[in-house]
Amino acid sequence: WFRLMFVLLQTLRIVGGQDAAAGQWPWQAMLQIPVAGGTALCGGSLINSQWILSAAHCFKSTSNVVVSLGRITEQGSNPHQVSLSVSKIIVHPNYDSRTNNNDLTLLKLASPVTFNDYISPVCLAAAGSDFPGGTSSWVTGFGTLSSGGPLASTLQEVNIPIVSNTQCNSAYGGITNQMICAGLTTGGLDSCQGDSGGPLVIKNSTRWVQAGVVSFGEGCAKPNFPGVYARVSEFQSWISSQVDGPTSTYF
Repeated sequence: WFRLMFVLLQTLRIVGGQDAAAGQWPWQAMLQIPVAGGTALCGGSLINSQWILSAAHCFKSTSNVVVSLGRITEQGSNPHQVSLSVSKIIVHPNYDSRTNNNDLTLLKLASPVTFNDYISPVCLAAAGSDFPGGTSSWVTGFGTLSSGGPLASTLQEVNIPIVSNTQCNSAYGGITNQMICAGLTTGGLDSCQGDSGGPLVIKNSTRWVQAGVVSFGEGCAKPNFPGVYARVSEFQSWISSQVDGPTSTYF
């Protein structure tokens, strides 16, 4: 099942969302990862001038990965886009492909990016951060618009509530403290294939804080099966220990 989910998560997108405006989510990254027979698509987030946070399950291959920042459309022009190669990929040492626990990867860009209105880093949730069930969150990505459906032509955004780990575990079993869930009980809104590794963010007064990294789900936007994300606050010390240069601010 998890192998199937890996295949699915490479090809899906946001379900039930809307087109994002240019510059609305300036930390959003699109990762193109060479695989047998083509290119896998994953998301990521810029956490400082030279590091991207993404999901471990995206990286069956770690060579010739291309990261695009400032990208808004798949079909039109992207005047603010910067595309970079990657000099280092660090998969979390305790990532478990069977359970999807510790589903995080850090990528070091070959050169630093210059921040502007369309490319800038996201703050990361601090250790001990609590996001109770019902908290409003947003997830973004270039993934599919339905399970197994077409890819989005424009970056998608969707607003979904956090689901408590207790409730989420009743659906899946095996939900750990390293995971956070979000979605509607009725379904219809979710991240999907191709969104993997992308950010789940929450507005903390005036700042956006990344609480999760798109990890897995039972299909996309199915009732009673919220999306499951790696819980960023559980990895603050690991991220800080791996990233050279100033890390993102934690809130």
